[in-house]
Amino acid sequence: MPCPTTRFIQSCALLAAIESLTGKRFAQVHPQRTKQEYTLFCQALVSMFPDAIKIRLVQDNLSTHEASAFYENLPADEALALAERFDFHFTAKSASWLNMIEIEFSALARQCLHCRILTIAQLERGILALVEERSSKHIKIDWQFSIQSARSKLNSHYAAVHHDNIKFSES
Repeated sequence: MPCPTTRFIQSCALLAAIESLTGKRFAQVHPQRTKQEYTLFCQALVSMFPDAIKIRLVQDNLSTHEASAFYENLPADEALALAERFDFHFTAKSASWLNMIEIEFSALARQCLHCRILTIAQLERGILALVEERSSKHIKIDWQFSIQSARSKLNSHYAAVHHDNIKFSES
């Protein structure tokens, strides 16, 4: 995608998901980041996996990333049904590096977001084309963060919760 010389977009919201075992991706671009957009995104995820009993969703701790968004934007019965489809997992504050989608955002930024973009429509076309290309190639995330390395890296937090957790530090 060519990089225009003038920039009009201040910011917008990119919501994306990756199925780590298959490399399947999904993304939406919105002019703003509110609970309404989050609800729409989650509804779309559910429609992509109609047979899934639970969808494990790893995400950061944004105020919009919570089931209350469903209740603010849908009738209560629909909100409950949507909330029950998800098993939410939140990354710790200042630990977005634990979220695999951040690796995908980095790849997208290197290929598209580094340049100036005139309109949200242009951004959306570029991002969605890249996401579709990466999805069709089944590009998987090479996740190398093991339980042992997590324990080592996060040991100070474990030990702060309970002193016996010191056993998880590297020897």
